[in-house]
Amino acid sequence: MSASATERRTIKIAMNGVTGRMGYRQHLVRSILAIREQGGIDLGDGTVIWPEPVLVGRREHALRELAVRHGLDPAAVSTDLDAVLADDTVDIYFDAQVTQARESAIGKAIAAGKHIYTEKPTATGLDGALALARQAADAGIKHGVVQDKLFLPGLLKLRRLIDSGFFGRILSVRGEFGYWVFEGDLQPAQRPSWNYRSEDGGGIVVDMFPHWEYLLHELFGRVETVQALTATHIPERWDEKGERYTATADDSAYGVFQLAGGVVAQINSSWSVRVNRDELVEFQVDGTEGSAVAGLRDCRIQHRSTTPKPVWNPDLPNGESFRDQWQQVPDNAEFDNGFKAQWELFLRHVVTDAPYEWDLLAGARGVQLADLGLRSAAEGRRLDVPEVRL
Repeated sequence: MSASATERRTIKIAMNGVTGRMGYRQHLVRSILAIREQGGIDLGDGTVIWPEPVLVGRREHALRELAVRHGLDPAAVSTDLDAVLADDTVDIYFDAQVTQARESAIGKAIAAGKHIYTEKPTATGLDGALALARQAADAGIKHGVVQDKLFLPGLLKLRRLIDSGFFGRILSVRGEFGYWVFEGDLQPAQRPSWNYRSEDGGGIVVDMFPHWEYLLHELFGRVETVQALTATHIPERWDEKGERYTATADDSAYGVFQLAGGVVAQINSSWSVRVNRDELVEFQVDGTEGSAVAGLRDCRIQHRSTTPKPVWNPDLPNGESFRDQWQQVPDNAEFDNGFKAQWELFLRHVVTDAPYEWDLLAGARGVQLADLGLRSAAEGRRLDVPEVRL
């Protein structure tokens, strides 16, 4: 091959659930189509990975409209998952469906010999999540689970601080996540109604505890215990048709997690909170040598040597701005979309066998923490989090 020649390695991806908000915006448009717009993934040896999506779902007209809108082959859509999985030219199955439909579809895809990349949670319970991980291991296919928040600019800056030893001994992590999701009567809700029905797989614990598991595990240490309190603060909502329904799933969760090494993490998650912080999610990390507050994009720090000495005095007005006493961590790099960055790593893993650690077993750990969080809330006690193994 000449120095100027390029070999295109086409990877065909069955993408199930791209008519949904997350599947469409983050995975189809901002990941796969963005990779195509940049010319594919250059492996540096004259080979370029070229993702070719096949859009799968229940509404053929919606899939065709998406294909036409984005210049894809309108024939590369299907409402027949079994037929798509039977196609030997399809390399990867991706799932962004509602959780209750995911486990069965992934099982079929593994049985068909497809590599797996999927949103989380991977199943509705730990037994199902572990069964998928074992099935994938037995099949010898490659598999990955979306763990996008590890790739956010603010969290990448936080990782940089941890790796540099900035914090000294880390003592605690405090997280605040959430925003007000409108009930649907006066203003349309900005999340689908199934999120608030437990019978449809909804609930903030099921949605967010898998995120907290991989963030805590990856940055600070394995979660060893969990104690959670859940609430359905808004008991009545209105669906997409304007019809009133009873919210049966938790919309808020307050969790305390003890991590290996002694770090204590406390994270509040809520869809019934009004935002009074700089970003929709923020984590404050306190250590013996310094502290940081990291969000989606920004990260601020305060080192021990520059920490002020506040004195409690409720009799006088506060004369200082505590926020102004923190320093911004510079970007020092260009940060790509987190979903796209992880897609690129997984595609390299499939094509070149490059290392990749966020697999179905990692996904099972997230399902386990959600299961135990709900059980902890129901029983009103702290629970141990055993290590999951195949």
